[in-house]
Amino acid sequence: MPTTTPDLSLATWRKSSYSNGDGGVCVEVADNLPGIVPVRDSKNPEGPVLIFQNDAWSTFIAGLKKKAEM
Repeated sequence: MPTTTPDLSLATWRKSSYSNGDGGVCVEVADNLPGIVPVRDSKNPEGPVLIFQNDAWSTFIAGLKKKAEM
């Protein structure tokens, strides 16, 4: 099955609220693109991007929230 790289030129990136401010762990997501959630390292904005389907991202975030409640 062929895959295509989505056009991320319209992505509106935001830094995770869990990223620290000292240049350490910095994750950015763009949640304004239909059907996908791109994720990147904010220290390397021209670097690789992970692309998640919306439902996979929602499941991932729900799992994190559940883990945090434990």
